[in-house]
Amino acid sequence: MANVKVAVRVRPFSARESADGGRLAVKVEDKFVRIRNMKLDGRTEGAVDSREKLLEFCFDYCYWSVDPAEPHYASQEEVFQDLGVSVLSGASEGYNVCLFAYGQTGSGKTYTMMGTPESIGLTPRICQGLFRSEDNFPDGQNSSRVEISFLEIYNERVRDLLRGGEQKKRASLRVREHPEKGPYVQDLSQHVVSDCKQAMDLLEEGIANRITAATHNHDASSRSHAIFTIQYTQAILENNLPSETVSKINLVDLAGSERADPHYCRDRLTEGSNINKSLVTLGIVISALAQNSQMSNSCQSINSVASEGDGSTVGSHSSSLSGGGGGGGRRHCFIPYRDSVLTWLLKDSLGGNSKTIMIATVSPSANSYNETLSTLRYAAHARNIVNKPRVNEDANVRLIRELREEIDRLKSMLLSFEMQRNPSPSLSDERDGNLSEIVLQNELKVEQLTKDWSESWRDKKELLEQYSVDINRDRAGFLISSLQPHLVALDGDVLSTGVVFYHLRILPLLLLLFHSVLLEKLLRKGRSHLHRTSEPI
Repeated sequence: MANVKVAVRVRPFSARESADGGRLAVKVEDKFVRIRNMKLDGRTEGAVDSREKLLEFCFDYCYWSVDPAEPHYASQEEVFQDLGVSVLSGASEGYNVCLFAYGQTGSGKTYTMMGTPESIGLTPRICQGLFRSEDNFPDGQNSSRVEISFLEIYNERVRDLLRGGEQKKRASLRVREHPEKGPYVQDLSQHVVSDCKQAMDLLEEGIANRITAATHNHDASSRSHAIFTIQYTQAILENNLPSETVSKINLVDLAGSERADPHYCRDRLTEGSNINKSLVTLGIVISALAQNSQMSNSCQSINSVASEGDGSTVGSHSSSLSGGGGGGGRRHCFIPYRDSVLTWLLKDSLGGNSKTIMIATVSPSANSYNETLSTLRYAAHARNIVNKPRVNEDANVRLIRELREEIDRLKSMLLSFEMQRNPSPSLSDERDGNLSEIVLQNELKVEQLTKDWSESWRDKKELLEQYSVDINRDRAGFLISSLQPHLVALDGDVLSTGVVFYHLRILPLLLLLFHSVLLEKLLRKGRSHLHRTSEPI
């Protein structure tokens, strides 16, 4: 169990806000954000509740990035040290990690996630940190594979940002759901990268293909939700004990909410309505998840009190709250994930198998009071969500680890039996013999499974290097440079293993061709013989 971590970042004043006077409505102090309603300053104390004038919110991280000259100014590096390092540590441990930015249009989401050439954001810094951490392992003890995909959700349609073609003509992809791995995008290209430069090139290509447009609040506003996914596979062999984990890192830059303007053209209105629809659905999902988490926590606390007490009155009260019987019990809210493509794809990140971080970006201006207050309330709800992250470990590796634990347990039993010898030596020898046989069988199983796993991982790596297999480098399928005869099996289904490569030897291939020709002749001769015997006399 892990709560969603929430951070808030206050951006500098824009040129338009500075021209309007630049009145400051937001203040940050430690982990608290205070927002003041400037419209109520002129009213008397009795005419309005003081709580409406000044509202306070508490979050995990708060960043003040308004003026670089101030001593507590939060730079891109400081944000990375808190949030980006958490993403990298979670991925290195084998967990799925999600980091998404939310806020109104022009509040600094894309700057925080992507940055500029002079001040790069979280996404490129995470890519750099991922490959930097690989260099810290000694040679031969660690091997890894990094695959990258980049998509955008524009007008509730999913598009691949790393596939060629014009923006408007890019084909939309379908979202499906795997019974174990959760929602995924069918036919989304995945690119294997070997260094940070290749990852940065793909990131820049996807950003260039993303749809942007000018709005009232921002000249180059993102008109789509972008999800940059890194699939990080680690294989470690230490003390003859293998370890293989697969982590998925989702870095999400959401489109900003904005009020509709009748002076906008039809495309802008359609974009805005779809953006607001997905963000409203995301808000409903977050509120429902927060409510379910609070209900679960209250039921657990009541049950713990009931178990400590005598159990008569408190136990009946806890059973009624848990919704076990009758119509009076409170039930968990339904989570409408499928009401929007965005929430469907983020299903695991919100309440599922992921460590999730949300960064809310807000404006300090009093002119954006309503939008800033809405964002802070949004973030406060998200902080109550409880996820269930787990280590994504390979099934064979898990079996090897369990067998090792069983061997250690049996060896400790043998040692204890030797120290406490039975008066009857025959019974002791028989019991020790059975345990020794079980230990030997488990050790043989562990040795064989470890050998198979090591050979399988080594064969995959040699295949990529020897035959220059590169998935989706040419934006359509993959490329193999090999002069030897070979067969390749491809399947776009996530349930399959992906690409299967069969290398054929020359002599068995000639024998196979000879047998196939001979078999075809025999079949033809048999069919002609049957045809002659079946003619009427």
